[in-house]
Amino acid sequence: MDFDLSDGSVYQTLLAQAKQGVVPLGQIDRAVSRVLAAKLRLGLFENPYVDPAYAEKITNSPEHQKLALRAAQEAMVLLKNEHNLLPLDLKKLKTIAVVGPNAADVHLGGYARDPGRGVGILEGIRQRVGPSAKVTYAAGCKITTGLQGWAGWYENNTQLADPKAQGDRIRAAAALAKQADVVIVVVGETESTNREAWSEQHLGDRDSLDLLGAQDQLIQAVVETGVPTAVFLINGRPLSINYAAEHVPAILEEWYFGQEGGTAAAQVLFGDVNPGGKLPITFPRSVGQLPTFYNHKPSRNRTYIFSSREPLFPFGFGLSYTSFRFENPRVEPDVIAPGQSATVRVEVTNTGNREGDEVPQLYIHQLVSAVTRPVKELRGFQRLHLRPGEKATVEFQLTPESLSMLDEHMDRVVQPGTFELLVGPNSAQTNSVSLRVVQR
Repeated sequence: MDFDLSDGSVYQTLLAQAKQGVVPLGQIDRAVSRVLAAKLRLGLFENPYVDPAYAEKITNSPEHQKLALRAAQEAMVLLKNEHNLLPLDLKKLKTIAVVGPNAADVHLGGYARDPGRGVGILEGIRQRVGPSAKVTYAAGCKITTGLQGWAGWYENNTQLADPKAQGDRIRAAAALAKQADVVIVVVGETESTNREAWSEQHLGDRDSLDLLGAQDQLIQAVVETGVPTAVFLINGRPLSINYAAEHVPAILEEWYFGQEGGTAAAQVLFGDVNPGGKLPITFPRSVGQLPTFYNHKPSRNRTYIFSSREPLFPFGFGLSYTSFRFENPRVEPDVIAPGQSATVRVEVTNTGNREGDEVPQLYIHQLVSAVTRPVKELRGFQRLHLRPGEKATVEFQLTPESLSMLDEHMDRVVQPGTFELLVGPNSAQTNSVSLRVVQR
């Protein structure tokens, strides 16, 4: 490694090692020459100083804020929407209760600095609703005893808030929820509980994926009020949200949403934006299912006793406020030689009454091969925007590289045989066609 941007602790022993000959001076000269060459290409010898006026102008500019908003909008994943609770009709709402330990703070994830601007979900809802409805708020519980927002990533000796001491907060939140027409519960993790662990004083790994502390009790207390409830998840890893998945009508995954996440959340809640994100990971039912991923080998998917082998939410999953139909999957040609390519096509139609995004995904599975292959492997995806009733034909190119595998000699080859080509909106819902690769 030629250069490190840490706090200086990496190279503390380098001088002594160089003097002792443990590290040859030639290696140091090589690293220095590479760093100097990079600085030369950047023009730092001619102009080593930044332009403060330009930095001030471009940092967090309207263009950057717009990009941050779009990223938050497109990354959001609708996991559940029973009876079409979402989007909310503001005309029918007089009081909206926002509840949860993650509702008021801005969450940026790890290695972040103060962006100078940040909109949490509570603020985003208040800005979007304005005087049209009353917005009430209760934290309901705390996750940790320390910092709750993005700055908690740097905090040492993080302590979990005692779940048994959260009863009064939960009861207050439930009482607030009873007075509302709809409840938005914002839970998950914080940057202080989901981060890089580098010492016993700065931990970040967990032995469970359940919601921390009293969050499940908070969700249950709100659900039992009978008021329609939607849950927002803010987290950096999949969570085993079994109670919420079974009992909460609507669930949105927003990850660490960035500085404009609260604005995006409100836009999605009230239908200004139709969510179209897909899960880039699998959500397990419990930590005992780990490792869980869509592209497993056929031999490692045995069911646990008293449980299910199916994930809580599969890889590539994500709903929409509209509906889409996949039909007429086909491959041309359907017989090729090992060095040739083929084109996969599928027709996607927006069958609902809202415009929205869909992400068609292509997976492959070789039925018989010299070495075992995963049950499916992602080979392509596209995000497309369709108006109500609009149909589009989506094309994927299957090249020799995308059909290849590493054989028993660790050589990359395309082995003749039959490939199952699976196309659909996620890894668990697909239609298939067959492609034959023959040695000619």
